[in-house]
Amino acid sequence: MFGWRIALIYIASGVIVAIIAGIILGRLKLEHLVEDYVYQINSSQCDCSTDSHELIWKDRIVQSIAYTRQILSKVWLWVIIGIAIGAAMHGYAPAGFLAQYAGPGNPFAVPLAVIIGIPLYSNAAGMIPVVKELVRTGMAMGTALAFMMAVTALSLPEAIILKQVLKPKLLAVYFGIVALAIICIGYLFNMIIL
Repeated sequence: MFGWRIALIYIASGVIVAIIAGIILGRLKLEHLVEDYVYQINSSQCDCSTDSHELIWKDRIVQSIAYTRQILSKVWLWVIIGIAIGAAMHGYAPAGFLAQYAGPGNPFAVPLAVIIGIPLYSNAAGMIPVVKELVRTGMAMGTALAFMMAVTALSLPEAIILKQVLKPKLLAVYFGIVALAIICIGYLFNMIIL
């Protein structure tokens, strides 16, 4: 819908955000802020007497299924609640409203678009028509794409799901780093794509 140039820049910026956020989070040494049961699941699934290279495919599949079941037993309800909240909120930010307050005349349009996008939930494919409409109504491409990134990467339903494996401090640090990176990319896009 927007051409290969914008698609490639969007993909590259998403990868860059992920890499930068991962590096920063890794250097902050916040592993102690992951919920304890995550490490317990990992250690309970590991048969330390057997070298992982010696496992046959059947054993690996059985361990993977058991591990997946344990994780799902801890988070399935929160996944459903998160998706339900996202579905209920979807559509409560009409394009006209967003374009009015996060339009090209507002120097704080990018952070505002990110803040508005966080409580919403959609996948990237579902956001493409919304972004197209935002751009059509006058929103700068970087602001619209920052909104799309916030909706898909920093949604409230995602926070509810991640809360089951991340302690609140780590969740806040993660959201802060990713939001800041998305805002920077939004401003960068607005400078590059006129």
